[in-house]
Amino acid sequence: MRIVATVAAMMVATFATADGHMPDLDGREIVVVTENAYPPLQFIDGDGNAVGWEYDAMAEIAERLNATVTYENISWDAMIPAVSEGQFDLGMTGITIRDDRAEVVDFSDKYMTSEMVMMVRGDEERFADAASFAADDDLLMAAQPGTTPFYVGVYDVLDGDEANPRIKLMETFGATVQALRAGDVDLVLTDGTAGNGYVEASDGGLKIIGEKLGTEDFGFIFPKGSDLVEPINAAIADMTADGTIDALNTKWFLDYKLGE
Repeated sequence: MRIVATVAAMMVATFATADGHMPDLDGREIVVVTENAYPPLQFIDGDGNAVGWEYDAMAEIAERLNATVTYENISWDAMIPAVSEGQFDLGMTGITIRDDRAEVVDFSDKYMTSEMVMMVRGDEERFADAASFAADDDLLMAAQPGTTPFYVGVYDVLDGDEANPRIKLMETFGATVQALRAGDVDLVLTDGTAGNGYVEASDGGLKIIGEKLGTEDFGFIFPKGSDLVEPINAAIADMTADGTIDALNTKWFLDYKLGE
């Protein structure tokens, strides 16, 4: 893993675009760290390529800002501390914008809003919603520590005890889904975008149950005080205005089939 210091703040020029003016980063390198374990936002496809919504969005952002992007990989639990310490310029992995995280990193404006859902095996009949899951002490949930699904599971589904033994902690989101498929756990909470992708690719092996458990906004993260926040916010706004965000949503959440 390459360690890269945050580039010092710099003045940026602007150049005209179809929708107005974009900051010009003059070919500056942006080192982005990601997990590659959160389809369809970012993941490794069947050919071994790192792909996904966030990769396409970052390529578009780099083009609009006249920047270059290089990627590094890191686990979720190490990502926010590493970005906070300035080891990377930007982090992306469907990161929910939250006040506690904003104390140690800066967030971009939101680029997506998603809803938390309950994903279970396709033949699950023992429970149908959060209340019936919570009522059966034999049922287990998998989650990554420190993630939004973990906190929703603790406080919105279970009893508010973060050490509740019914929550099995795993390092990656992919591992939680594998545990669900294998029958090691009975529930995985995920945002609707990733959940729907897994369900569509499961050939009936997975399904979504119950009501949605709330909404969350996703943003990119930066070291505190990063001068990249404003340019990237400008690019996100431009991509929203000209329909690029909608096109990416269609490509990755409707047209793309995981596993093909």
